[in-house]
Amino acid sequence: MAITKAKKQEILASMKKRLASAKSIVFVNFKGLTVAETKILRRQLSGEKVGYFVAKKTLAKRTLNDLKVTGEMPEMPGELAIAYSDDLIAPARETYAFQKASRDKGSIAIVGGIFEGVYKNQAEMMEIATIPSLHVLQGKFVNLINSPIQRLVIAMEEIRKTRTIAE
Repeated sequence: MAITKAKKQEILASMKKRLASAKSIVFVNFKGLTVAETKILRRQLSGEKVGYFVAKKTLAKRTLNDLKVTGEMPEMPGELAIAYSDDLIAPARETYAFQKASRDKGSIAIVGGIFEGVYKNQAEMMEIATIPSLHVLQGKFVNLINSPIQRLVIAMEEIRKTRTIAE
């Protein structure tokens, strides 16, 4: 059943409103994703404050052309869904996490996106998706700072032990 012109205009306005304020947008090919898996994905994404919707490619391209994004739009094969958020990394990271989950048999894939106002291809978006979360990075930083202090304390303890034995 064809979509009327008025309905298309309504969809375009809705997409433009959603994507205009997004700092990061990920294009997802969801071929073969079941309804149950889609619900799980949507629930995971909404928990991280990431929006997700399915779009017709022609309407999505029309909306994306209006966003004033630089670079070349990546190829979008198959069915298209869009994940978007104000967080720069969350849409890519959460989509990638779902993609790697054991219940998913490769039925979704990141095919590109928009990061800081520039189109990115699949490889670039996958690099962004594998960046650890802020909490993990902070933990690694604290561990890095703590390591020399911890080694100094261990060395001082060994010196104390050898002096106690020598006396």
